[in-house]
Amino acid sequence: MWQHNYTPLGDSLGLSALVAALPLIVLGVMLGVLRKPSWISALSALGSALFVALMVYGMPAELAFIATVYGAAYGLFPIAWIVFASIMLYRLAVDTGKFEVIKDSVGSLTDDRRLQALFIAFSFGAFIEGAAGFGAPVAISGAMLAGLGFNPFYAAGICLLANTAPVAFGSIGIPVTTLAGVTGLPVMALSAMVGRLCAMVSIIIPAYLLVVVAGPARALEVLPAIIACGVSFAGMQFFVSNHLGPELTDILSSLTCIIVMVAVMKLWRPARIMRLEGDHEVTATLTHHSPSQLALAWSPYLLLVLFVLAWGEPDIRRGIDTWTNGLLPSFMPKASTGLNVLNVPGLHNLITRVPPVVVEPAPYAAAYTLNWLSASGSACFLATIVAAFVLKVKPAQFVGIYKATFAQLKYAILTIASMLALAYLMNYSGMTSTLGLALAASGGAFPFFSAVLGWLGVFLTGSDTSANALFGNLQVVTANAIGLNPVLMASVNSSAGVMGKMISVQSIAVAVAATGMTSADEGRLFRFTFKHSVVLMIAMGVISMIFAYVVPGWVPAAPAK
Repeated sequence: MWQHNYTPLGDSLGLSALVAALPLIVLGVMLGVLRKPSWISALSALGSALFVALMVYGMPAELAFIATVYGAAYGLFPIAWIVFASIMLYRLAVDTGKFEVIKDSVGSLTDDRRLQALFIAFSFGAFIEGAAGFGAPVAISGAMLAGLGFNPFYAAGICLLANTAPVAFGSIGIPVTTLAGVTGLPVMALSAMVGRLCAMVSIIIPAYLLVVVAGPARALEVLPAIIACGVSFAGMQFFVSNHLGPELTDILSSLTCIIVMVAVMKLWRPARIMRLEGDHEVTATLTHHSPSQLALAWSPYLLLVLFVLAWGEPDIRRGIDTWTNGLLPSFMPKASTGLNVLNVPGLHNLITRVPPVVVEPAPYAAAYTLNWLSASGSACFLATIVAAFVLKVKPAQFVGIYKATFAQLKYAILTIASMLALAYLMNYSGMTSTLGLALAASGGAFPFFSAVLGWLGVFLTGSDTSANALFGNLQVVTANAIGLNPVLMASVNSSAGVMGKMISVQSIAVAVAATGMTSADEGRLFRFTFKHSVVLMIAMGVISMIFAYVVPGWVPAAPAK
């Protein structure tokens, strides 16, 4: 059994951390400086990670290979699967002409680009995040904005910025429940603390978003809508996360925000209508549609909501998983931790993690969940099939939409698989733990660097769920070692991590693909979102310090050790 060594270079944490950061440096240089496409950047970073894992960390080649394949498999399913299904749903609406009706219905509420951004990118995008997550909100809302005539670059950037508010409770609360699972902390305590942290940022995101898009003066012109949007979402986010739990936080918050925003747009209109430089005029061609036409046009997204909510119901999900678990071939190494969970051959429990990442030396599990029917992507794909039936799409046209979707997303899928392969290789080799320990060495400033750690995790993996699995327990172990509340530190990992979502290579690749830009635009979009990502991460770090040292009584009590 191979054992982790977190200081392989001269027994120095600092030098080892510099080497462990090499794949991230390669990724940043390739994407932000050399302006290479994301799939080339991701593969280059993966190659450098393999070199460091084998030559510096001494990881056996077989373990390195299997960890890489394991990560790539997770990138393909469930992450790329939900992206593919959501984009196919969108293309179905476009190719049947129903998206034109959707555009008219949204445009009839307002033709002001600022209000459209708040309604689609923030409110509707948050709903999709809560229902599906894993790239779907950026894909769907970005495509909708581009379809409404937004400049594709603006559409992608707006959606990436807006997606910071709901990510910590995305996919029916999976990031928080995952955090509870890896840390052993109570899920309600984590939900409450994550909600308190995120609500403080969510209330300002609508204003921040419009200042970026329109400038302070033009943003002030729609101040009533900004206040209504931010307060309705953040208020409900705080209430549900603290009293009901993580599962319905995004769903109820976004529905509340959508209802409030529709009321605002019906009852109030800005003095000056704003458009964006480079966008396309579409409101002049808006036509009136009957209620039945509107219902039919929105049916793909209504079906998406119904399927995802049904798939999120525990009894339904358990029934599906029980049935599909029985269909798995007997030779597959099933794990005892749950249905459709497979132990990864040649990797599971063959690596030993050591303190301080864990309390005592323990084997490192490697389990892959093959819930092929109960996954959110499957719910979305089934909604697409039913929507095709409702819209009377012929089988040949449906197959053509499937092929066109794959052609559109093939490089984005490769990027996602490569980035998750990179994340898992760095994780199983011990590189991510080295980076985490270097940040943890900051002592009393750790609450701030805890935010940096969570941000780094989401930037690396593209997923708040994965970042919580990656660094959640390290946050708890470090917090206990230096006398901080582990509930706060674990929650900061998730809440600050969402600020890294907008610069993750996967998110940028999805946004570019969904809005119809080319791979050459990925570096430009990365540079645009990077500065905002850093600003918001720093803000969360400051908030973390305030909770740790100024108002520690506002943090839920940690369970006794």
